[in-house]
Amino acid sequence: QVQLVESGGGLVQSGESLRVSCSTSGFTFDHYEIGWFRRTPGKEESVGVSSMNIRLGYTHYGDFVKGRFTMSSDNAKKTVHLQMNGLREENTGTYFCAARRTGTGALFLTAPWSMDYWGKGTLVTVSS
Repeated sequence: QVQLVESGGGLVQSGESLRVSCSTSGFTFDHYEIGWFRRTPGKEESVGVSSMNIRLGYTHYGDFVKGRFTMSSDNAKKTVHLQMNGLREENTGTYFCAARRTGTGALFLTAPWSMDYWGKGTLVTVSS
């Protein structure tokens, strides 16, 4: 049974940091790209935040990240982390972990429709 379980969300003030994590099971971890999408209440759009090719370690980030976020993986624990520094109010939303088999083709961050698996999300709220 495939599971992606997010953790680490919470309420922080603007400028502070937060780390969210995604613990996975039920699929071959290093055969997948794993990443994060953000959804904001009232908007249907899933905004691509970051992604990682687990086997190669390559990462990509949304343009709005601008060096503030860092994604990493713990392959032994089949877990990915997203360290978010310098958070802003506009980063508020529910952060969903998603995974798809490597080699799908479309750019991960702009293709939420191509994901094979999704977690249930963790809420990040940034106050002013």
